[in-house]
This record gives sequence, C-alpha cells and structure tokens, in this order.
Amino acid sequence: MRTRFWIIPVLMLAACTSDRKSPASPADSWDNIVQQSRGTTVYWMMWQGDPMINRYVQEYVVPEVKKRFDINLKPIPGQGNEVVKVLMAEQEAGVASSAVDLCWINGETFFQLRQIAGLYGPFTDRLPGIRYVDLENPFIGTDFQQKTDGYECPWGNVQLAVIHDSLRTPAPPRDLGALEQWMREHPGKFTIPYDFTGMTLLKSWMIALGGSSDVLDGPFREDLYLKLSGELWGYINRNKANFWQNGTTFPESLATMHRMFANGELDFTFSNNHHEVDNKIQQGVFPGSARAYVYDAGTIRNSHYLGIPAKSANKAGAMVVADFLISPEAQLKKQDSGVWGDGTVLSVDRLPDEWREQFTRAGTQTHAPDAGTLLKRALKEPAPEYMLRLYRDFRTHIIEK
Repeated sequence: MRTRFWIIPVLMLAACTSDRKSPASPADSWDNIVQQSRGTTVYWMMWQGDPMINRYVQEYVVPEVKKRFDINLKPIPGQGNEVVKVLMAEQEAGVASSAVDLCWINGETFFQLRQIAGLYGPFTDRLPGIRYVDLENPFIGTDFQQKTDGYECPWGNVQLAVIHDSLRTPAPPRDLGALEQWMREHPGKFTIPYDFTGMTLLKSWMIALGGSSDVLDGPFREDLYLKLSGELWGYINRNKANFWQNGTTFPESLATMHRMFANGELDFTFSNNHHEVDNKIQQGVFPGSARAYVYDAGTIRNSHYLGIPAKSANKAGAMVVADFLISPEAQLKKQDSGVWGDGTVLSVDRLPDEWREQFTRAGTQTHAPDAGTLLKRALKEPAPEYMLRLYRDFRTHIIEK
C-alpha cells in the first residue's frame, strides 16, 4: 500500500514545476549553478523513520539552504525500493520532469537506478565540497562493490553494530557459535528485523560463515551465494525455536526492535549506525547502560549517498543542496550524537585548519567502540545482488518455512 500511495501524488507533483528552473548544463560554472538555484524548490525523497534525522533536516538543513541560497527544500518520504518504483513509474508515464530532485540512496537502490538510467551524472566533480571527501576510501568511493562514478555523492559513513544492555547482558555473544549457545539459554530474547538492517546483519553472518573477510568481494557469484546462504538458512532454522515468537514472525522495522529492546522484551537490537546507541540514550529511548559492539568476525561498514534523478527539473538546486550537506559545517553538526551521530565522509586531514580542529575536538561516542576497533572489524559491502537475494530468500526459507 505504501508504494501505491506515493506513486500517484509524486506523479501529480511532477506537473507542478512552475517554481523550478531549467537544469544546469555541463558547461555551467559553480557560480552560475548557484545563481540558477535561487528561488527554486528542491524535492528531496528521503527516509523519515528517525525523529532525530528529521529534526536535523527540518530544523537545520531546510532553514540554512533557504537563508544561504534561497532554496525551498521540501523533504518527501520514500526509501529504497520506493524510490526505484517512483522513478520507474515516471519513466513509464513519460513525464518530462521528475517530481523528485534529490534522493537518499545506497547499495541495491543505486544498482537498480543505474540499470534503468534513472540517475543524472556524473555530477559530484562539480561540487566544491567534494575535494574534502576521500573517494579512494573503499567504504566511501565504492557502494556495494560499485564505483559511484560521480552518480551519487557520499553523505554519511557508518558501521553495523549490535546493541545490548550491559546490566542485563554483561558478556554478550561475539560470534555465531556463542550466539547459538546464548539463544538456547535465553529463548525468546533474540530476533532479526526483516528490513535493510536485518539483511545487512545477515550479510555479515554470511561473511563470517565463509571464514574470510573478503569471501564476498567482487561480482556476485551464484554458486558462492547458494553455498553460504544455505549455511545461513541452516543456522537460523535450527535456532528458530529459540527466537522471539519461536521464529514465526520477524519485526519489519528497526523502530519496533528498539522498543522491544528498551522494554526488555528483547536483549539485543541493531543499528546500521554505530553511533545510534549514544543518541538513543540521550533521547531517553535506551537506558544509560546500553552499549554497542561488533562481532569478532566483523560487521559491514558502508556509506549512504545523495543521487539526482535523471529527469529532475532542478538539477542546479539539487547540486547546491548536496554540496551544502557535505560542507564541514553540516557534516560536523550531523556527527554530533545529540543531533544525529552520523559518521562523516570528510577526510579530516584535508580540511582547513579551523575545521580540522573542530572535528578533532568533537566529542567521541561514549557507548560505542572506538574508531580503531570499528575499522579493524569493518567488512566491505558485497555486490548488490546479495542483498536483493537475501530479501527474497529470507521470506522463502525462513518466514514461510
């Protein structure tokens, strides 16, 4: 129902472009791009499932781009496959201009949009702020084994973390064998979300089962997927009786998992952002005894990005907003766990002295592993086909089994 609800209004919005100017041409200077963006509206399709992220956007980004560039930034809800469906529906309807100018994407969504030529680019080399981003960093310049090639702008960098209550579970399991033993001793207190975070967790587990951090590097391999996913389904199914609700159902949102963890129904929750434990404690959602950790075999680290639809009527405005979002000011504010806690994509040693000092002084997270520990246990995202197959096969081999 969600997808059908959004396709119709978005297509209706596509016809209403009177306040949106012609897209920037490749020959335009940055000053001309900024000038073209003034007085326009940028429609930004983004995930809106976290109140802190929403506040960062609505209370900081929206007024700042209005004040600095006279751009009216309008966030609209949509994520992942919803973005793909909206842009595909526009293509099929033959609309001249997309209702979306900017979208928050990564991974399998980027892969699918590239397949349908749904993204504008390359554009990132035109952003002044891109000089501070280390695109040679494999966790930033590569998205699910795909070179971004200027078709998406890195925006945040995070790592999957397991969250537990250090009072309830002072010695949490750190590998699959220990987790299996723990579930037998604590039946009903563990589960996996059937969402992006859950599938990212399962990719980390598949890599652990493969015995090497680089086992899924390179293009998708059907034989390797079948072998490792077979081991994964075997592991989950032999332990399903000890999952929450005996493994008969799985939460479909991380917000649900967080609530169940906070009220003691579950002993673990997860986050794609290792900093989230700190901001959830500050919000009063998690107890002060909550802690984040990563498995000994590692967890997946990735970046999220900003893309511009190929049919955006306001590419100039979208580029100006994207450039602001990777500015040192916006990245530093976003990194604050009291604001969001999203990891920066900026290479701090490239920044001007005043900004380098501010990033260096910025408070570290107190309830998550330190940066060195995280990086030592960081796993690269495998090719996007692994995620797409896991979504489908988890339903077939686990939920419906």
